[in-house]
Amino acid sequence: MLLLQPATRHRPSHSRIGIAIAGGGPIGGMYELGVLRALEQAIDGLDLTALDVYVGVSSGAFLAASLANRIDTEQMCRIFITGDANDVRFDPDTFVRPALREYRQRLAAAPRLVRDWWRRMLKDPTSLHLGEAVSSLGALVPTGLFDNGKIGHFLHQAYTRHGRSDDFRDLKRTLYIVAVDIDNGEVVCFGKPGWDDVPISRAIQASSALPVLYPPVEIRGRQFVDGALRRTMHASLAFDEGIDLFFGINPLVPVDASKAQHSNGRRPDRLASGGLPMVLSQTFRTLLQSRVQVGMQRHAQQYNDIDQIVFEPSPKDGDMFFTNAFSYGARADVCDFAYGATLADLRERYDVLAPLLARHGLVLRRDILDDPTHSLDTSLAAAPRRITEATERLRRALDDVDAALKARGTG
Repeated sequence: MLLLQPATRHRPSHSRIGIAIAGGGPIGGMYELGVLRALEQAIDGLDLTALDVYVGVSSGAFLAASLANRIDTEQMCRIFITGDANDVRFDPDTFVRPALREYRQRLAAAPRLVRDWWRRMLKDPTSLHLGEAVSSLGALVPTGLFDNGKIGHFLHQAYTRHGRSDDFRDLKRTLYIVAVDIDNGEVVCFGKPGWDDVPISRAIQASSALPVLYPPVEIRGRQFVDGALRRTMHASLAFDEGIDLFFGINPLVPVDASKAQHSNGRRPDRLASGGLPMVLSQTFRTLLQSRVQVGMQRHAQQYNDIDQIVFEPSPKDGDMFFTNAFSYGARADVCDFAYGATLADLRERYDVLAPLLARHGLVLRRDILDDPTHSLDTSLAAAPRRITEATERLRRALDDVDAALKARGTG
């Protein structure tokens, strides 16, 4: 589903492009990767590794940071989907390792908490009720099920080889990663002055620390969690950089259970029949999408000279809702689905999008959109290029020269 908000006040475009990628867990990230791959294939002149500003939240932070580090969508698909990347090896278990350290810390505190509770109960027996017990012993419950330390380690390794960098200050492009201080609700934007010395990998780890799933991440004595707690995409960070065209991706939307279908053709039961997890998922998705819609309305007035294009799944896409968020076996299907759905959205809105994109020097490729044989698989049909430290540095140098020539109008 494509949400379009064309600029109402036109000014000469300098072809400055920004992107904001929201969170959505591992499966949401694979949806976003499919959208990005489709955009890169279908829009001539769009180099997703050479945009002017990137904003990432939660799982979207990894995609944004990778693009800013010049890891293109083909490389990311080979890392996460086909598994034939020759420079980065991805282990799905990295994201679901039990938070043993967190468990041990909670267990170590158990004797003291139980002793204090008994002491209070003996002083005031009337306090012996379920609410008091839950309140007193709640500190025994871990703040996260899975260990996100390995995630940070994986990202650090990926960003410190082949000419990439784990330092915001070394990047050629502007990158912002958003997290929230759990103790005061303050939004912190890693990559901005004062916070740009934090390693990119650590910032992503903090931004993706979704409460319950992952424990907060400590940075400078402060505890950070998922940046989506305050806003879904934090698109204004990109708008404030003076861009002309904005792309946004939000993978989490509420499902329309009365119309949605599984890929096998069956319609789902009522959501309440799935218990608390489904009810919470629908609630969370509804909140996130409503904030996107409200944000677009507000941004249409505040930034009325910026063309805005946002991609989301359709409420009828039952598979996007009912797929287990940690089912890595489904990641290829979700990525392929998003790729095809994005091409369909672009094809359906071609008459409006083509002139809008042309204002920014971009061309919507009819040959890709109208080719029924084109798919995520065919876009990855060629063998992966061999990447070494020398070849990657050479490629980056040539890209820099090409960008400089284009900036001077001689490319």
